[in-house]
Amino acid sequence: MKVAIIGASGFIGSALLNEALHRGHEVTAIVRNPEKIQVKNDHLTVKKGDVTNEAEVASLVAGNDAVISAYSAHDTATYVKAIRAIIGGLKQAGIKRLIAVSGAGSLEVAPGVELLDTPEFPAAWKEGASATREAYKIIKQDKDLQWTVLSPAAMIAPGERTGKFRLGGNQLLLDANNESKISTADYAIALIDELEKPAHIQQRFTVAY
Repeated sequence: MKVAIIGASGFIGSALLNEALHRGHEVTAIVRNPEKIQVKNDHLTVKKGDVTNEAEVASLVAGNDAVISAYSAHDTATYVKAIRAIIGGLKQAGIKRLIAVSGAGSLEVAPGVELLDTPEFPAAWKEGASATREAYKIIKQDKDLQWTVLSPAAMIAPGERTGKFRLGGNQLLLDANNESKISTADYAIALIDELEKPAHIQQRFTVAY
């Protein structure tokens, strides 16, 4: 499959890039700084671009079967601008399939209570989590794209690629120790699985151990 990954040099994006290439997909990595992509692969094309510009997004992703957005920004205004441009750019390019990386902050910990709104949520993460929540709301309103949003566990960090994890819906998943964790490698498996065999069209889901 031909897939474009926006933000392919980032914390989660780099894991997605590795997983997609591992499975033999033709990948276009769209990044702000191409020099950050150290991977060499015959199935990889690296493009520099501004994904807050809708017309530029359309040009960057043209010819792909699907687009994965692992874009991140710490301020809500920039994040929202980028998500709107990505959605519009896909439509201009005639691409229907969008899979977006989100955060855990918008997952429910109790009926009607999202993780971001709990007293325990770290203050240092609030701005970034608010930005991803707003982006999710924008994607959720779209009726034209075959979109999917994947929220990670509360704690996501580099780690082993086990292939053993649980999937959930809009609720935060906790393990037997009352912890919510996933490695970037296993998160990437779950997302590329969704790319290959769509099971959550116009839905958000989550992954955790």
